Amino acid sequence: MGEVLSQSEIDNLLAALSSGELDTDELNGADDKQIKDYDFKRPTKFSKEHLRTLEIIYEHYGRLLSTSMPVYLRKNIQVSVTSSETVIFSEFSNSLSNPVILGVVNFHPLGGMILIELASQLGFAMIDRMLGGAGDPLEKSREFTEIEMTIIEKMMVVCMQLMREPWKNVVDINPMMERIETNSQFAQIIAPSDMIAIVTLNMKIGEVEGFMNVCLPFFTLESVMDKLNTKYWYANLQEQGDEDFEEYIEALIKRVDVPVKAVLGKTSISVTDFVNLQVGDIIRLDTEVEQDLTVYVGNIRKFTALPGTSRDKNAVRVTSVIREGEE
Repeated sequence: MGEVLSQSEIDNLLAALSSGELDTDELNGADDKQIKDYDFKRPTKFSKEHLRTLEIIYEHYGRLLSTSMPVYLRKNIQVSVTSSETVIFSEFSNSLSNPVILGVVNFHPLGGMILIELASQLGFAMIDRMLGGAGDPLEKSREFTEIEMTIIEKMMVVCMQLMREPWKNVVDINPMMERIETNSQFAQIIAPSDMIAIVTLNMKIGEVEGFMNVCLPFFTLESVMDKLNTKYWYANLQEQGDEDFEEYIEALIKRVDVPVKAVLGKTSISVTDFVNLQVGDIIRLDTEVEQDLTVYVGNIRKFTALPGTSRDKNAVRVTSVIREGEE
């Protein structure tokens, strides 16, 4: 029920109106509510909380890129999240240049695809490094050759696989590279009017700098949208605990290949004798036939062993372990 005015208040109000002290326009607009237009062509499907969680995920992803990619490129790499936004897919596809590097990724078990866009100058810099160059981009952009596309595909697969760990707190994904496109017209994975979230990462390879855009359609993430909030993300992160992290690191270390060599013996010969060696010549070593061989793991003396064969192949049988500090 509205406020009831007394007769004196009504008289004072009429007097103020007739004297000009009170404007009728101000009186009419006093209770007006601000109305925000809703654009049905751009429905709000990603909230600020969703975008913030995606930024956290891809900040983790950027750190993985910074530590993993130098192994392949032998160059210092810096990656950071620049921004996140929501647009319709047609706006994203229309903004792409030609040629462009677009990785179409099946985001299994989520239903749908995502896109990884890599700036062409970054692609050419990667190719130059992989082929032994300094990692310089081309002065003038051009189409990629078949050999260059093979190298780019290998690097994009590496980038794609690194997404598994950052997404683990939301969903255990098993991404698969469907194809690499250089023309945006052939990468229409959803309807032009569908909403997408774009996370932009700034990547610097040596002196070459460019953007990597990750296009995440709402259709693909719809089933896990409830999990894309920071409260759920941090809660799930704490549940893993230090023990799981140690097991994960241990599993990674176990997959590392290390060189193992068994040294039969050593000797010194002249350059002339070495040049004139022929099949059937005998080289006298400094070890006896029944003496244990030394087995090196990397460059460290680790075992002693006896020579032999196993399934028609040369082999050694470990006889003792050399502990740290033992000679």
